[in-house]
Amino acid sequence: METTVKIKKSVLKRQKIAAAKEAAAKGAVKAHLNNVPTSTRKMRLVADLVRGQRVTLALGILKYQAKQGARKLEKLVLGSVADWQAKNSEARVEDADLYIREIFVDGGRVLKRLRTAPQGRAYRVRKRSNHITIVIDSLKELPAAPVAVVEEKEVVATAAAKPKATAKKATGEKSKAKTKAN
Repeated sequence: METTVKIKKSVLKRQKIAAAKEAAAKGAVKAHLNNVPTSTRKMRLVADLVRGQRVTLALGILKYQAKQGARKLEKLVLGSVADWQAKNSEARVEDADLYIREIFVDGGRVLKRLRTAPQGRAYRVRKRSNHITIVIDSLKELPAAPVAVVEEKEVVATAAAKPKATAKKATGEKSKAKTKAN
């Protein structure tokens, strides 16, 4: 005895949406670096140098920049390029012509410390930090990955497997026996 089972339309729709999401996931990469121990003002000076630049040029600028924040930003750019490569495994980084689409620096946590001052007073020292967000994208249009076409399949199931008989537990008899014994 054979039965045919059709895949429901809702399942097909869900599979198509999943395939579309996977195709849309290719492209730009967003990376964050939180609580960098430099002031926001100083880091923005470095971020302004590389905003809108190609990644190769930006890495060259950051490598020879004397500012402290350049080292942290260089690591973030390299990490985001690695993320882009992992996300777009079929494309080569050299062919993609990557550039820094967005970069912005927000204020982070401020550590408040005290510095001794004359006549028993103390001055407040604010140790500032920042959060860096960078978005890297490709200038060239990457070849789109082939979208998986999901076709309706008919599944043939055989009724050879018999349903197993389930044993009923006699828990009621044991509990009655315990109450009579007490």
